[in-house]
Amino acid sequence: MKIGSLFIPTNVFLAPMAGITDMPFRLLCKQQGCGMVYTEMVSAKGLYYGDEKTWKLTQVHPDEHPVGVQIFGSDPDIMAEIAAKLSQAGIDLIDINMGCPMPKIVKNGDGSALMRQPEKVYRIVKAVVGASCKPVTVKIRKGWDDNSVNAVEIAKAIEEAGGAAVTVHGRTREQLYSGAADWGIIGEVKRAVSIPVIGNGDIFAPQDAKRMLDETGCDAVMVGRGAQGNPWIFKRIIHYLQTGELLPPPTPREKIEMALHHLDMMIQYKGEEVGVREMRKHISWYIKGLPNANRVKNVVNTLREVDQIRKLLEEYLLELEGTV
Repeated sequence: MKIGSLFIPTNVFLAPMAGITDMPFRLLCKQQGCGMVYTEMVSAKGLYYGDEKTWKLTQVHPDEHPVGVQIFGSDPDIMAEIAAKLSQAGIDLIDINMGCPMPKIVKNGDGSALMRQPEKVYRIVKAVVGASCKPVTVKIRKGWDDNSVNAVEIAKAIEEAGGAAVTVHGRTREQLYSGAADWGIIGEVKRAVSIPVIGNGDIFAPQDAKRMLDETGCDAVMVGRGAQGNPWIFKRIIHYLQTGELLPPPTPREKIEMALHHLDMMIQYKGEEVGVREMRKHISWYIKGLPNANRVKNVVNTLREVDQIRKLLEEYLLELEGTV
C-alpha cells in the first residue's frame, strides 16, 4: 500500500508504544514481516530544547525501513520546526500522536486532549505538513468520551490539512485501554475520508486482523498490545491474510530463544544495567501462559546481570522440555 509517496510492503503495522517500541523490538517485528514500524512517542518540546535522551528515541536502524517517528505536542510552531528536522533525518514519515490517553500527556493539552479541539488539530497538521518533506500521518481515538465521539470530524480536518493517512483506535480517551474497541467508528472514518485509514484496537490473532479489514474496509491494521512478547503475530497475520491458513503459534522453545535474542539486542543497544531492567517486562510477556511462568517472572524481576537471566531462561527451557 502507499501513504503519500511512501510504498509499504504489507498492510500490517506495529503500533507506537511508549517504553516498548524501541529499536530492538522494532527490528524483531520487522524480521517477522511487519510492514511499518513506529518509534515510541517522542516529545516535540523535548526535541526542540535539545534533550539528548529524547533525540535518541528518534534513532533508527537501516533494517527498519519503512519507519515512522511519532511525535506529540500541541504547539504548531514547535511541531513544525521539529518536523522539518526529522524529515531530513532518514525516517520515512512523521506521525502525530493525538490519541495518548495518559494523564501526564493529556494535562498539558497533548495526545487525546487534542480531540476536543478540531480547529487546533487542523492548525497543527497543516503546520507539520508544510514543514515536512515526508508524509505526515495522525493517530487518533474514537473521541474524548461517549458524549463526544468525533473521530470522523477530526479525520476530515486531518485530511483537509494535508495529512497523508489517519490511524483510528476504537476507544475513547475515557476508556483508556479498557472495554472493547469499537471497530464501527473505524468504518465510519473510512467512509468519510479518501486518505488511507489504519485500524487499531483489539487485534490479538490473525483472525482479528482479517475481521477488522472485512468489517471496516480499512486499508491497514495496526497491532499494539497483541505484539507484546509476540513478534510472530505479524508473520502469522500476513500468512493468514494471503492464504487463509493459520500458522501454528510459537513453541515454548521458540519463545525462550526469541527472549534470549531480544535480551542480547537490548544489551547491545542500551548496555547491561538498562537493558536488563527493560527486558524484565518483555520476558514476562514471552513466557506468559507457559507452566510456572509466574515463578520465573518473579525471579527475573530480582536479577541484575545478563548472565543470570540467560542461565535462568536456559534452565527454564530444559524444565519445559522435560530434560531436567
